[in-house]
Amino acid sequence: MTIAENFALAAKRGLTRGLGWVPSRQLRDELRERVFELKMGLEDRMDTAIGSLSGGQRQALTLLMATWLKPRLLLLDEHTAALDPKSADQVIALTDRIVSRERLTTLMVTHSMQQAVNLGDRIVMMHKGRVLHDYDALHKRRLRADDLLACFEDIRRRELLDESAAEMLHSQYV
Repeated sequence: MTIAENFALAAKRGLTRGLGWVPSRQLRDELRERVFELKMGLEDRMDTAIGSLSGGQRQALTLLMATWLKPRLLLLDEHTAALDPKSADQVIALTDRIVSRERLTTLMVTHSMQQAVNLGDRIVMMHKGRVLHDYDALHKRRLRADDLLACFEDIRRRELLDESAAEMLHSQYV
C-alpha cells in the first residue's frame, strides 16, 4: 500500500471503514502538512509504496500513523532498534516532539540507556520480568546513562556468582 493509503486506514482506526481506503482530498491535504513536518521530503511521495522507503522513513511514518488519532497510551517497543544512528536520532526527536505536543502517555521499551535518561519523566528498569528500579522524575534527573549501565553490570555480576555457587553445590552432591 502507498503512504496515503496507509494513512487513510490510520485516520479511520476504530471507525467503520467499508471496503475502500482511498484517502479524501481533505485527508491528503492534512496528511501532506503532517508529513512535511518530518523534513524527509515525503510530502511529495504520497503515492509511493511504503515498503520502498528506508527504515527511518517507515518508522517516522508509523509514529505519525500511531498518533494520528490521539491514543490513550502510546506503546513504543524498541522503535529505533533496527535503525542507523542518524535515523534513530531523527525518530527519537520526532517521538519527543509528538509526545510533548500531544501530551501523550507513553511507554517506551528501549535498551538504549541514553534514550532512557534523555526522554520521559520516569524510568522503570526491568530484568527477567521483574522491576529492579523505579526512578521517578526527581531521581531520574540525576541519572546518567553510565549509572544505568552500572546497575545492569551489578545484576550480571550477581547472576554469575549465583550460577557458580549453584554449580559448586551441585558438584558436591553429584
